Amino acid sequence: MAKYKVVIVDDRYDSYDEEYAVLARADTDVVIEKSAKEQDVINSTNDADGVIVNLAPITEKIVSAMRKCKCISRYGVGYDNVETHALKKRGIHLANVPDYCAEDVSDHAFALFMDCVRKVSRKDRLVRQGQWNLSDIQDVFRISGKIFGFVGFGLIAKCFHRKLSGFNLSRVLISDPFISIDAVSQAGAELVELDTLCREADYISVHAPLVPSTEGLIGQAQFDLMKKTAIIINTSRGPLIDENSLINALENKKIACAGLDVFETEPLPPDSKLKNLDNVTITDHAGWYSQESMKELKTKAAQNIADVLDGKKPRYIVKL
Repeated sequence: MAKYKVVIVDDRYDSYDEEYAVLARADTDVVIEKSAKEQDVINSTNDADGVIVNLAPITEKIVSAMRKCKCISRYGVGYDNVETHALKKRGIHLANVPDYCAEDVSDHAFALFMDCVRKVSRKDRLVRQGQWNLSDIQDVFRISGKIFGFVGFGLIAKCFHRKLSGFNLSRVLISDPFISIDAVSQAGAELVELDTLCREADYISVHAPLVPSTEGLIGQAQFDLMKKTAIIINTSRGPLIDENSLINALENKKIACAGLDVFETEPLPPDSKLKNLDNVTITDHAGWYSQESMKELKTKAAQNIADVLDGKKPRYIVKL
């Protein structure tokens, strides 16, 4: 009989080879809980020493039922599906994997950005329909000489910024209350308020974390400030942008285009107005994914639990 029990909640992967390999070294029995229903999760985790979770809600009721849990490790960067106050009250560690997909998400943000600038996917659809000479469907502007704005400047944004270095941007603006002026200066950028960024940037990429204070961070007031030629990219979390305000801005040509990998409701509802707009590029919250990032994510999420079972703090501990 194994010394510890670890439950993986919200079964979303074809294989758990990486998790088994890491946790086997800690003498652990790994249980896969396929359901995300609250009572099913309670039944499977109430006697667990550690829990690894994907997107299933970890509610206060679930946490309160845990008798032995030392750590909950989240597959990914964000942890808005976990009731953090409940963990703090019970003295349970929360861990995530903040660095596994910075290259991949920044690649995806870059791809959405380029698609919006050059209208690639829109022209692809129209050419397949037999249309040609499409230069008049929407104005296209060169990137050189433009102003790029980052809302949030964490690891993913820094990677994206590095990948933009050859485009001869005239200015880079950053709005982030947690970054120092020195760090911004070292990046060759300017630290500004959000409204200033929205008013002056030609391109805006959103990379802020989703916390109560950032929900709806970009709404009607911010879209009203933007240039009619502005492009906005979001690969962070959908609720950072008020979706109704975004749809209104796109429908009424208050901004030129949006590239979105994340949404207020996921999967995107069948009746979402975004699906009917030709000035938005949408993908399926897949910016994190590559073969390399998947393996790294699974290994590091399991290692967080293994660390705690070995009497240490998880490498990627979240401060509660």
